[in-house]
Amino acid sequence: MIQAATSIPSLDRIVNVSSVPQRSPFRYPGGKTWLVPLVRKWLGSLETGAARLVEPFAGGGIVGLTAAFEGLAKQVVMVELDADVGSVWQTVLNGGGESLARRIMEFHCDLATVKRTLATCPVKLPDIAFRTLLRNRVQHGGILAHGASLMKNGENGKGITSRWYPETLARRIRDIAGIKERISFIQGDGISYLQKTRRSRRTVYFVDPPYTIAGRRLYTHAKIDHEKLFRILSRTKGDFLMTYDDAAEIRSLAEQHGFAMFRVSMQGRLNTKKKELLIGKNLDWVREASPVFPTSS
Repeated sequence: MIQAATSIPSLDRIVNVSSVPQRSPFRYPGGKTWLVPLVRKWLGSLETGAARLVEPFAGGGIVGLTAAFEGLAKQVVMVELDADVGSVWQTVLNGGGESLARRIMEFHCDLATVKRTLATCPVKLPDIAFRTLLRNRVQHGGILAHGASLMKNGENGKGITSRWYPETLARRIRDIAGIKERISFIQGDGISYLQKTRRSRRTVYFVDPPYTIAGRRLYTHAKIDHEKLFRILSRTKGDFLMTYDDAAEIRSLAEQHGFAMFRVSMQGRLNTKKKELLIGKNLDWVREASPVFPTSS
């Protein structure tokens, strides 16, 4: 049975993402900066607190980074299957953050240099990390999936340089490196990690998987077993908060496993307004979220 879209409660206030600290060096498609006020509310609502927050599909890692910077969890574990994305986290969290920051500051971002750099096939982890961040910043929409193209016009006609902010990127990387003892990174499959850790009551999960509709276009590893993911989450001892596209398949899976759902408004690319689903064991705390959910005006 598919739950009717109209029967799901909604939170319609849209977050102005400029009001949320920008922690990640990635410009990540499907990023969750807009969700940060609700994540704070969720983690604050947990009776025993969060000894460990796991992001099994870390990507740009904004939720894990927020929890680490703001002390919302004692330890953060970021898991990511994409080796290119993982190279950045491994470099920053394993002592290479300062070197990567300096390299960003020294890079001359013009079309010829960008194309020459992206044409390389680096082997060393720091070189892969730099190339990945460059791709993320100069490709259309920040998309890292195969076939993504370079930006043409960019912001204010600045082309590929419009999202290359060396001072900002270097600062974010140095800031993350400064709290690296609070964050662990695992290169691997998020669903497998969920399965291994699901019995811990003090571990909570923020789950932001590749969506059913846009995943193939946006991510290198877009194909996941959605049914298996829901089945494992139904057996976790700790709490979880999951985001998904508002699709009939996902509503049906959530209903089958007795999960609560909430529809949240967010602003997508090109200022388009979208609805996404929040899914969890209990979402009563969302109803009280309005005071911490700033408007876009």
